[in-house]
Amino acid sequence: MSSLTILTKDKLTDWIHLYINVFNSPTWNETWTVESAEERLSDLLSTPKSRGYTLHIDGKPAGFIAGNAKRTSKGMTFYIAELCVDPSIQGKGIGSTLLSHLEKELNREGIQSIYLLTSPGSPAEGFYERHSFTKNDNRIIMHK
Repeated sequence: MSSLTILTKDKLTDWIHLYINVFNSPTWNETWTVESAEERLSDLLSTPKSRGYTLHIDGKPAGFIAGNAKRTSKGMTFYIAELCVDPSIQGKGIGSTLLSHLEKELNREGIQSIYLLTSPGSPAEGFYERHSFTKNDNRIIMHK
C-alpha cells in the first residue's frame, strides 16, 4: 500500500538517507554526508514558496519531489530542485507518480511552467523527456 504526503522538515531523517543513497550511487557519484544532505534539504524546505511531496510504500520511504515557486515576468513558475527515488525500486512509476501529483497541484494553483536542472545523458534526462520536458535553448548554465 502506498501513501503520498507533504514533505515537512520534522520528517526529514528518512529522506536524508534516501537522498544520500540516490546521489552517492554510481549514476551520480556525489559525496553527500548526513550533515550536508540535512542542510541541503532543510534549506530547500525553508525557501519561500517551497513544497515537497513524499511517497511511502508499505510504510517505507520510496521517493520524494521538492522545489519552490518563483515569480517571472510571465507569471509563476516552479523549480524542481530534487526528485529522488530509491534506486532499488526505480522504473516502477514512483517518479512518475510524484511528478504527476506535483503537476496537478501546480495546475490547480495556476502555475503552468516547471523547470529543472539535470545532468546530460543521465537516466534522469530520459525520464524528464518522457514526461514532455524539453531543453531550453534560451538559457545556459555558467559557473566560476
